[in-house]
Amino acid sequence: MTSPTGEVYRIDWLPGTDVLHGTCHCGAEHTAEDPVAMWEWMLGHPEGHLPEGHRS
Repeated sequence: MTSPTGEVYRIDWLPGTDVLHGTCHCGAEHTAEDPVAMWEWMLGHPEGHLPEGHRS
């Protein structure tokens, strides 16, 4: 068994649409219609998104 990391991932379904809205533990947000694509984005740290407040 693994120990908890304290990371929280949240995916909400936007009612009346096929759109999922994800919020990563780092504060980044993303929308997608495909649940698999959403989880790949969330679990793909750091590829695909930057922590909230980060400037490139």
